[in-house]
Amino acid sequence: MPRHPAAPPPSPPLREAGLPGRRRAALAVLLALCVCAAALASPPAARRAPAQPAPVLNVYNWSDYIDPEVLRRFTRETGIRVRYDVYDSLETLEAKLSAGRSGYDIIVPTSEPTFARLVRAGALRPLDPARIPNLANLDPGLMSKVARTDPGNRHGAIYLWGTTGLGMRVDQVRALAPDAPRDSLGLLLQPENARRLARCGIMVMDSATDVLPSVLHWLGRDPDSADPADLRAAEQALMAIRPYLRAIPGSGAIVDALATGEVCLALTYSGDAIQAAVRARAAGRGIEIAYAAPREGAQLAFDMLAIPADAPNPEAAMAFIDFVLRPEIIAAITNHTRYPNAVPASRPLLAPEVRDDPNVYPPESVLANSFVAGTPSPAAERLRARLWSRFKAGR
Repeated sequence: MPRHPAAPPPSPPLREAGLPGRRRAALAVLLALCVCAAALASPPAARRAPAQPAPVLNVYNWSDYIDPEVLRRFTRETGIRVRYDVYDSLETLEAKLSAGRSGYDIIVPTSEPTFARLVRAGALRPLDPARIPNLANLDPGLMSKVARTDPGNRHGAIYLWGTTGLGMRVDQVRALAPDAPRDSLGLLLQPENARRLARCGIMVMDSATDVLPSVLHWLGRDPDSADPADLRAAEQALMAIRPYLRAIPGSGAIVDALATGEVCLALTYSGDAIQAAVRARAAGRGIEIAYAAPREGAQLAFDMLAIPADAPNPEAAMAFIDFVLRPEIIAAITNHTRYPNAVPASRPLLAPEVRDDPNVYPPESVLANSFVAGTPSPAAERLRARLWSRFKAGR
């Protein structure tokens, strides 16, 4: 039969340790109470409620279009983490949103045409003024310019705005095309000028939305035209300079190309050209970049803070919009990006070289001569998309 291990010797009774019987009983009760108290004071980890994850705000914005410190300050003040993605054309933004369930809480579409289409499609959540009291800081005159797109300004707040024009390296443009007008789109769109400037590099940004209205306006046609004859004229003007273009990139690439001297002329956004000028000066390589709003009339565009209808965290989105529209916050963004904002109370807080730069804040004469492009019909949009594809392909 199997053997059992020997039993351990019994512990000596408490009496042998020198404790009387009543004291032994009192000690046992005291130990039991201490164990219970410890259990109540420090519940097991399995009983504790799990820590809630920090809320996350998902932002989809243009590249180089915010002061990174603003995002860090928002997180410090609210505890809301920011996941920040970027795009460099409206076409990229629309493609992302058209797929559905983008996962973004904040997007920054241009008022025409992307924001307008999203409003009409019911793809945006109305803003709640009670949760965004700083909407009252916005310039009523500028907000009225986007009210035709968004009646009552229910779905968006102006973030930043600007014009479309020419960024250029002044010394090279002057050397290669001394007789060409530097404040006209003809500097780029007249083939003889483009041929001369091809030696130092020319770019046109990859955005039919922004380029075609400017070309039509330069030709004396309606920037919103859907007339096939007008669109053929715009295509012919673009094709005439296509052999001289170094590239048709996103706007972010144009900033780098101008700042490093890779190109000497680009059709781009005002703020991108001004950013390039700042970077070029900081590099100290003697590259001088200037911006010119076309004298024929510059296209004016407003970028809107908006919330997709299916945003996963709309409360955080409204907190972010309210935060951004504080004068000191939007001033920091304008100082960093060189794009003007729509909060008048921010002007005294701007750096003088930003506040007083007529390319950042255009004078009234430029604004009076500017135009805001409309939203093409679906049929016109298809014509423009095919035109742009042929232009990019060069055939």
